[in-house]
Amino acid sequence: MKFNPITICVLLILAFCSCKKDLGNYKYSPPTEPIVVNLQDATVDATIGDTLVLQPYISFKDADPTKDLDFDWRISIQEEARDIHYTGYPLKVVYSLAPGVRAAKLTVTDKRNSMKYFYDFKISGKTQFSKGLAVLSVQDGITKLSFVKADTIGVLPDLYFALHHENLPETPLQLFARPVFYQPGTVQDYWVICADANKSSVIIDGSTMLKKRDFPGQFFSPPATIKPEAFEATKGWVSGVINDKLYLSVTSTAPFAEDWGKFANPVAGNYELSPYFSNTSNFFFGYDKKRSAFVSFSPSGAYLDTLYTVTGTAFNPQKLGMKDLLFMKPVSGRNYAFMKSNDGQIYEFSFNVDMDDYSNTRIISADDKRIFKGAALVNADTKWQRSYLDVFYFTSNDKIYRYNPINQDLRTLDANFGGKKVTMLKLDDNDNKLIVGVDGALMFLDISVGVNGTIKRTVTGIPGAPVDEVSKN
Repeated sequence: MKFNPITICVLLILAFCSCKKDLGNYKYSPPTEPIVVNLQDATVDATIGDTLVLQPYISFKDADPTKDLDFDWRISIQEEARDIHYTGYPLKVVYSLAPGVRAAKLTVTDKRNSMKYFYDFKISGKTQFSKGLAVLSVQDGITKLSFVKADTIGVLPDLYFALHHENLPETPLQLFARPVFYQPGTVQDYWVICADANKSSVIIDGSTMLKKRDFPGQFFSPPATIKPEAFEATKGWVSGVINDKLYLSVTSTAPFAEDWGKFANPVAGNYELSPYFSNTSNFFFGYDKKRSAFVSFSPSGAYLDTLYTVTGTAFNPQKLGMKDLLFMKPVSGRNYAFMKSNDGQIYEFSFNVDMDDYSNTRIISADDKRIFKGAALVNADTKWQRSYLDVFYFTSNDKIYRYNPINQDLRTLDANFGGKKVTMLKLDDNDNKLIVGVDGALMFLDISVGVNGTIKRTVTGIPGAPVDEVSKN
């Protein structure tokens, strides 16, 4: 094939042009990214009922943030499986969500090119009751509920009456903190549990301290007589002893449903359960006052009676012959129970519990039975506490005693209460602190290693004798 010289020249010129670098394709500049200062991964405090203002500093090179950017604020309401959205800058809203830490996200959109930028942060919603102590007490036979504010160490005495202009039921037994669903240690409601035959116990909102309902409203269909005795929520959902029977809260609905956490029927069975029970790792465990026996329940709450194997011969856990259980805090493993016999003697029982509903293991080892070394110090209203290290604290009038069952070491704590009777005893701070109630005051004792109950702090202004408290940190 022969080419015309002119044709060859044209082809060479085209080839040269096609090889010339196109500088326009190599001068790409990414869009400017807005800079949002001190928001990413931050936790912002919000007071419920007050205005929340979020106005982080924003810089935007070669653009105007107020004109060229859109702002979308999203706050997650996990318990209701939804989000709420706000738009605009700055964010300025009255914060009205329930207390707690919530995930949030700011989405910034560049209106010039629709590019989006995301900034995750958290909002910690609080009230004036988010930190401090709720204290249940009795003054001249009248039940009082007060609040000790953490920031000022100030006391709001008899707060329930101040808010509602009515008295609580008489004969208080427990101030129970119902947690947020499956979140042990949180406080959604306070249950003021009382042994008043003429007036029902009361449920109070944990964030506002306002009454939510009377205790019968905690049932789908309340029984004709309600005698609440004790409640616990070590796993984040509630179980309790009512009318001598075990009740389990319903957790089969969505956590934000109205029926979540209510009580249906008691666990069926021929038993009368003591208030000293526990929901341990793999089973419920307690003491049947009717049978004078240790009994267990499956994790789902089925009554298993005394269907366990007994090893050891120190005593018969299936028939102890004593109805008066003074104190027991059941756990999986080593346990101790203090009981009063019919002749008034106080015994200490030592036993090991090995139960697992899933592996069908049910064994109680009856290891020891002996007269309690501190028997002469125990009164009808003695208060007890058990630490994780199996050290017991108990009261006797104006004294607190420390007892180690391993070596039977019994000693008086150093704290001097000026002759005032101790009416309340609670372990706190990983068992390094005792919160003690005497008439008109709460005292905080240091019981950490090497310290024998030194008073570190005193809060006065509590109306009457403390019965129970709930700490919110």
